[in-house]
Amino acid sequence: MELKKAERKKVKLKIGMSGASGFGKTYSSLLLAKGIVEDWSKIAIIDTENRSAQLYADLGPYNVIELDPPYSPERYIQAIEMCQQSGIEVCIIDSITHEWDGEGGCLDIQNKLGGRFQDWAKVTPRHKAFINCILHTNMHVITSVRRKQDYEMVKNDKGRAEVQKSGTKEITREGFEYEITLNFEFVNDNHMVKASKDRTGLFMNKPEFVITKETGKQLMKWANMGVDERKYFISSIKGAKNREELETIWKNNTIFHTDSEIIEIFKTQNAKINDKK
Repeated sequence: MELKKAERKKVKLKIGMSGASGFGKTYSSLLLAKGIVEDWSKIAIIDTENRSAQLYADLGPYNVIELDPPYSPERYIQAIEMCQQSGIEVCIIDSITHEWDGEGGCLDIQNKLGGRFQDWAKVTPRHKAFINCILHTNMHVITSVRRKQDYEMVKNDKGRAEVQKSGTKEITREGFEYEITLNFEFVNDNHMVKASKDRTGLFMNKPEFVITKETGKQLMKWANMGVDERKYFISSIKGAKNREELETIWKNNTIFHTDSEIIEIFKTQNAKINDKK
């Protein structure tokens, strides 16, 4: 535990795109990704939407992982890790709905365990591992999620209970949008979006608009404000004075544990500390 001054660091964007089928989530995600990274070869789509990622191949030579059932959290994690190990900088997951509501997804797993409330004790940790993989990976991540009509029970003018429509909701576990940097909600099939959650402050309470590559560039400019977290981590490792300090630094920055250069720097610093004993 340490008390220290707040410091703005460069961040990896975690962006949500939610909307009904046919509203333009995949196409808009690709444009957003191109604005973020400028290099199609550094973009990958994990595609669970019946090969829909191939429909926009004319945009550029981006990469695709076609993910078929079962849509378990572990298979999503495997695909995300494959992208990171391949040097991908922007990973689009299209869509995360299947991890929750698809064949072999969390609802299906819980149902096959018996469908009892206590069965969530086995499923929830697996879902959390998937969410943590998205949040902690050293890539920018864009997730798409379907929305469906929601209903609620209300009393009418005569005091009788009746079911009424109450907008739409995301088809994933409730609360996902509060975990990420920014969430765009598609409002119609003209690709118009609004920000339903925005930590960047760039789009909240702004008029609806269409996502373009410029949107990605704007977000990347915001993400790059502050200290480069990778360089900061390397500097912290090299500055460690003893093994305990070195191990604490390492444990608190898991997103770089697969970075081969940083692993070697850690080993070198560990050897230096041992030589001083």
